[in-house]
Amino acid sequence: MNVDSGHRPQQWSHGFCKCGGSLGTCCLTCCLPCITFGRIAEIVDEGRSSCLSHGLLYGLLLTINFQWVYSCMYRKRLREKFGLPEEPCGDCCVHFFCEPCALCQEHAELKSRGFDPSKGWTGAPTAAPQVPPSMTK
Repeated sequence: MNVDSGHRPQQWSHGFCKCGGSLGTCCLTCCLPCITFGRIAEIVDEGRSSCLSHGLLYGLLLTINFQWVYSCMYRKRLREKFGLPEEPCGDCCVHFFCEPCALCQEHAELKSRGFDPSKGWTGAPTAAPQVPPSMTK
């Protein structure tokens, strides 16, 4: 779902520095960000690639401190999919300067839209996604 230029972008369901509203997600992301990222990427890719493959590539890039480029690409795709604004700054800046906050916010966004990131794409909501009132004609 992409937003037409005539529509105002939706807002993120959780603030950037709010740990996604979940202490568990925050702890997991700080200790094992490859798992959180893999879950996000699998859903954004609509199951075309697995959490494991994304997590392994993220972990490999983490060893050379280049994982933020990979995760930045998925933040952009998630934003475009749900019509979210690029905030608090550009996608790459967000991931470069505070990767855990960015991943927690993205994880929380998927949960607020009915996905269960721990189940991957198989945890996708079966009902049609809810359109906020600001998006109706």
